[in-house]
Amino acid sequence: MKLYNIDGCGYCAMVRNQLAQMDIEYEKIDVPWSHHERKQVYEVSGQTTVPVLVDGDNILADEYEIIDYLKKTYPVIS
Repeated sequence: MKLYNIDGCGYCAMVRNQLAQMDIEYEKIDVPWSHHERKQVYEVSGQTTVPVLVDGDNILADEYEIIDYLKKTYPVIS
């Protein structure tokens, strides 16, 4: 699982917090602030905004969509 991220991005922080809360391991890929320099994100998702989560064949590009996906795909077992 990979998260394309900017540390100063509040939306990215929401996703990082959810991943931490669920104790899910992931690779954090920090991207540049400048949209035109985010070639790596564009190649994966077709857009330059973050966060973008890649989990196998699933590519999600909206923080709420990502959080919903994580909750549905990786339910917490008590």
